[in-house]
Amino acid sequence: MISAKEAIKKLEEGNKKYLTENTGSGDISPAARLRTYENGQQPYAIVIACSDSRVIPESIFSAGIGELFTIRLAGNVIDDHQLGSIEYAVEHLGSNLVVVMGHTGCGAVEAAIHHEPSGFIKYITDEIQLAIGEETDPYRASCLNVEHSIRQISHALDIDHLRHGNDPAVIGAIYHIDDGHVVFLDM
Repeated sequence: MISAKEAIKKLEEGNKKYLTENTGSGDISPAARLRTYENGQQPYAIVIACSDSRVIPESIFSAGIGELFTIRLAGNVIDDHQLGSIEYAVEHLGSNLVVVMGHTGCGAVEAAIHHEPSGFIKYITDEIQLAIGEETDPYRASCLNVEHSIRQISHALDIDHLRHGNDPAVIGAIYHIDDGHVVFLDM
């Protein structure tokens, strides 16, 4: 397993590659499928991202089969199900890096800012409204939403304890859907 610092570098390099590619470049070969079938998965990072169809973490980071443990849901909000998935990936798969990645043009964030949704969507927008307060700038609101999810993860899970000092980290990022670049947030 690689350290969180090495995982961040690998994500940054993968994103740079993605910015100039016309098709995906991660290893999805039959050999990769067989290798991960026989030996299991060892993702170097956990990425919590929005389920927006324009946000594809494996492509964004030029990753192949078995490299990222991806959790996707609208607005990249966190609840017990996501916490359980994160805990599993850290404790049992050896991932040292958790990335909460929001994005520009997020419909869930926009809905939290401008609308009063009903039905089950309200569970998502209520959580985002809790994160963003009175913020009306969509980019800043997306950043606040990411920061809120990071606080939830950090409060609920003792990542250091789960990984026994192997340099774990929980960080934020924003994916820019217009040009494909990722900005890692300073928290």
